Amino acid sequence: MVQKESKNSYLLLSGQRRLAALKRLGAKKIPVLLLTHSTKYDLEDAKAASVVENLHRNKMNTKDMIAACVFLTESVGKAKAAKSLGISSQTLKKYLGFAAVPEKLREFVPGELSRDDCTKLYQIISNITKAVKVAEKLIPLDQKLRKEYLKALSRSPRSSHLKLLKKAKSGLLQQKVVIQLNKSNARKLRSLAMKKDIEVVEMADEILSSYLKRR
Repeated sequence: MVQKESKNSYLLLSGQRRLAALKRLGAKKIPVLLLTHSTKYDLEDAKAASVVENLHRNKMNTKDMIAACVFLTESVGKAKAAKSLGISSQTLKKYLGFAAVPEKLREFVPGELSRDDCTKLYQIISNITKAVKVAEKLIPLDQKLRKEYLKALSRSPRSSHLKLLKKAKSGLLQQKVVIQLNKSNARKLRSLAMKKDIEVVEMADEILSSYLKRR
């Protein structure tokens, strides 16, 4: 679908992929639906038509999705934009945050890093050269360790990679552990806590820490 833009040019509103496919097939003539003066779009509506056409693809690539999120948010607001795109408000916010990330950093998505990783990294380190170097060090880490690494980086952006990695591993070790006790042991634990006049959780932590030290 096209509309006349100037004397010898037309603005393509929808059918980008079909046009590209026909060109690759070597088509000499390509049929189009030409909008008339009474049905043509203004520029903003033309962009909206293009976005709507993209929404019907099986998968929009990251770059197209960001462009759609930014355009629709500016046009109709965040709530309507999220609904139109079929995503949650939280996901929309992530795409909008990612929209500010430079192209060199976006190249790592989605094959090597997630959108969240790149967005958080760029928010911590705005120097793109430094951010790319850190991104390359993040790639070999698993997702949990990567998350802790970014936390450590936000607290100490000037720390060396080895120090940040050490803090990240330490952060993983400090994760909460849930222990399921039977009724008998639960009563014993509560009784010990009452004798020491401390909380049950503190008592459990004390017992577990003492056991691990002996190991």
